[in-house]
Formats: sequence, structure tokens, C-alpha cells
Amino acid sequence: MLEVFDIRKSFGKTEVLKGIDFKLHDGEVLVIIGSSGSGKTTLLRSLNFLETPDEGKIIVDGETIFDASAPELSDAVKRQNRLKFGLVFQSFNLFPQYTVLRNVTLANELLCIEKERAQTGRKPSRARKAEIAYECEAKARELLCRVGLEQKMNNYPFELSGGQQQRAAIARALALSPSVLCFDEPTSALDPELTQEVLKVIRSLKDENRTMIVVTHEMEFASHVADRVIFMADGVIKEEGTPEEVFGNPKSSALKAFLAHSK
Repeated sequence: MLEVFDIRKSFGKTEVLKGIDFKLHDGEVLVIIGSSGSGKTTLLRSLNFLETPDEGKIIVDGETIFDASAPELSDAVKRQNRLKFGLVFQSFNLFPQYTVLRNVTLANELLCIEKERAQTGRKPSRARKAEIAYECEAKARELLCRVGLEQKMNNYPFELSGGQQQRAAIARALALSPSVLCFDEPTSALDPELTQEVLKVIRSLKDENRTMIVVTHEMEFASHVADRVIFMADGVIKEEGTPEEVFGNPKSSALKAFLAHSK
């Protein structure tokens, strides 16, 4: 599903990613752990085209969507490639002026209109736009029910708890049907009770065989949901393996120290 080769990224003189390589198979959950500053978030942002790597290559479903040695991609191509990944942020990033339902429908509705215009060479009619809006809203309602927000569709983000906002953000990411769903510390802004709400949703997505990359500091959750775990430190992958290998038999002193500190 996903192949990442030699991804490197610097900000000024600071080298944040120093050659990241990994593969992710269809339906797998990859959990990335590591201390702050290890490069985890920069890696996710690079996969989602929110940052441009200085070197490396990214392949999704056999298609090269980024190659640092090739000519720079146009903004339109970047937008198209970005759709292969869904990203759920730490801080929800919901639009405060829209209801929960509109937050989930908006991007998908605009995308469907853009696709139709590209296919037909003309703007959809008013009637067709209404049909697209109806279809997108039906999908959004289904997703919001799946994340347990069927009673909150017409509420605004400020009327929701942090856990509910994060679940709405997950539904919004799912609405675009990404190949790989990415989570960047999805529970870092939540208290323990609300954390469990969000982790329950992520577990349910694993049961649906969703392909996911999860950056988290929840070690117990990581050990139960991950198919494979990557431990990052100083911009490189220090260790990689099954949860049993990484958590049960850490090899590097860096990982041993990190796990001891995380308890």
C-alpha cells in the first residue's frame, strides 16, 4: 500500500528527518512512537504534502506520488496526491463557524464538484450540485453515526467536548476515503476519559481493516492496536518490529530508556 524511501527533511541547518524507510501493507496499523523532537510529526506532514521532503520517494498503491529527484509537482497534483492520505490533527482543526455535519460534508462536496467539472469540462448544474450535496450529507451522517455523534450533527464545535471534536475530525478525514489514515497524537489534548472515547473509534477502524499510521504516546494502546511499531529518535528509525518485539524485547538503549520513562 505505502512505500517510503530515504525521506530527509531539514529546516535551515537542523536536519529533522535523516533517511526514513518503511513499508505499510494494506489493512495494517503502523504505530510510531518516540520522544518529542524525534521527527514523528514532520514525517506525517511530509506524507500529507504539508511539508516537502528534501530527498526521498513516496509510493502509494504502486504509484510514485513524490520523488525529490523529479521536477517539482504543481499545486493541483499536490492536492490530488494529498487525498491519498487523511490526517487527524492533535488540535482537531474543525471550522468553528460550521456545524459538525457541515464540517464533515464540506471538503467532500467541493471535491466531488471539482471531479465532475474535470470529467465533463463544465461546472455542474444547480440541480446536480444539490444532488452531490445530498449524497455527501448522507455519507457524512453515516460516518458521524459510526463515531457515536448521531446526536451532535447540528451542534457547533464549541458545544462539543474535546473527545467529541476529535471524533468529528476522524469522520471528516474518513469522508474523503483516503488510502491511508494518519493520526498525529490524536489524544494529546484530551483528559483520560475522553482519550478512551477516541481510542475506541481507532480500534473500530482497525477492525474494518483500515490502513493507518498512528503517532501516539499511549503505549498500552499502541501495544494492542499496532501490527507493527516504529521507534524514532533523532530523525531516524532506531527500531522496528511487532509490538511484542518492540515493547517486550527492546534492543537499543534509547528505546529502553524511552519505554522506562513512558511508564
